[in-house]
Amino acid sequence: MSTKAKKTNALPDWFTPENIETVIFAFPDVFGRLMGKRMTFDHFADHTLESGMHACSYLLSVDIQMQVVDGFKIASWDTGFGDFRIQADLGTVRKLPWHEKTAIVLGDMLRHDGRPVEESPRRVLAKQVQRLARKGQKACLGSELEFFLFDETYRTAREKRYQDLNAASQYSIDYHILQPGKDEDVIRRLRNEMSASGVLVECSKGETADGQHEVNLLYCEAMEMADKHVLFKAGAKDIASQQEKAISFMAKLSAAQAGNGFHIHTSIWDADGRRNLFCDSKSSAPSKLFRQFLGGLLIYSRELTYFFAPTVNSYKRFQPGSWAPTAIVCGQDNRTCGFRIVGHGNSLRVENRMPSADANPYLAFAATIAAGLKGVEEKLDCGRIFEGNAYADQTLPRLPFSLDEAYALLDKSKMAREAFGNDVIDYYVHTARCEVKAFAQAVTDWEKTRYFEQI
Repeated sequence: MSTKAKKTNALPDWFTPENIETVIFAFPDVFGRLMGKRMTFDHFADHTLESGMHACSYLLSVDIQMQVVDGFKIASWDTGFGDFRIQADLGTVRKLPWHEKTAIVLGDMLRHDGRPVEESPRRVLAKQVQRLARKGQKACLGSELEFFLFDETYRTAREKRYQDLNAASQYSIDYHILQPGKDEDVIRRLRNEMSASGVLVECSKGETADGQHEVNLLYCEAMEMADKHVLFKAGAKDIASQQEKAISFMAKLSAAQAGNGFHIHTSIWDADGRRNLFCDSKSSAPSKLFRQFLGGLLIYSRELTYFFAPTVNSYKRFQPGSWAPTAIVCGQDNRTCGFRIVGHGNSLRVENRMPSADANPYLAFAATIAAGLKGVEEKLDCGRIFEGNAYADQTLPRLPFSLDEAYALLDKSKMAREAFGNDVIDYYVHTARCEVKAFAQAVTDWEKTRYFEQI
């Protein structure tokens, strides 16, 4: 091993040239995808470990298809699309069992003068984590993530233009043991190889829609959970591809079936991680902090919905009776509500059921923490715990109906601008606005079917 690597105590013992040939140096983009470069172990250890890696700033001004979008202040043709520097966070080094002798390390995006790029997703979350730390608190979160599994490759899916795809099952497999057993060539590898990489999978299960599965990732601190979440999504696609299958985290694939959710389980702990502050230490009942944090979520989550549902497709998931919420209300173990209170004692937590699987976890976690903290600062109370069917109660506050409604709410949100800063909010509002514009210009299959002959 190089001298530089030997001096770095933060690196695990297995991180040696005998065990690792390839290092993937990556960072999350706006859409929650891992971007970066592959390099030899020696090059990473001798050159990149300390000095960092350079990446083109255009990565913060492209759409999901990597097409440059005009109007971003942070990077444009007018700025010349120079580089940002990515500095390694050595606490993120992990083996990737699904790639031979390969490790991954994540990094933070910096400007040439060393200042953080405030708009970068990891930085957005870091600032909310720091707010908690100043209070002597930390957030522990767990991701519950759904996806579709197909007996297709990504190539065959493209060739079919994503029509008439063969789902891994042709019926609902929610809690089934039989059909998920047939999918174990992929799902078993997800459980075992993710856990071997340190992305601990509590369990997997079949879900409601055709070919749909769910995994629960073991809860941990916010930044670590977000890092694990994006690594799970990237690794799941790798593993599926190796098995000649395809996995999709698209929010809604069929109007007739349930979509893919990303439920966030949140609790606030003391700095030592010994006590769940959501639980009253004397009575074991929900604490004042819990009620105020939840109160903030109920009041402010509507303004922050873009961070939970960032695509045009996300909003098609919010349908009555679909297991996705339509109302911003809290219920005790009630899956018709946007927020579900679950657990007791040290396991007491709030489940945010609003996010879809296409959400960027760094942004979704940051929004959850920011809304909750605002509730604590304003001493809000969550009020009456809803009972009954939230789908049927039309008096309840509703989620935004569309992406353009969501970004307009975010743009006008005083709370969001105070929590994240004007530059950050302007950046993400422009990102959403460009996505809406792109969709408005598209001619869909629905339009052809509806208007080709009849109009």
